[in-house]
Amino acid sequence: MEDKRIERINELYHKSQSVGLSEEEKLEQTQLRKEYVASIRRNLRGTLEHVSFVNPDGSVTKASELKNK
Repeated sequence: MEDKRIERINELYHKSQSVGLSEEEKLEQTQLRKEYVASIRRNLRGTLEHVSFVNPDGSVTKASELKNK
């Protein structure tokens, strides 16, 4: 997610705490938060696809293989 969008999320948050948001701004805030959460999930999934576990018997299992079991 772009830094400008994260800055906008923060601006809307601070404004909501001080003077409140208009309905349009509330909708924008909701949409930006959804995009942010989706971005975090994509990044986490990408990271987890590269994770491997070492089993007690010494074998290595990739996290993506565990998902299919």
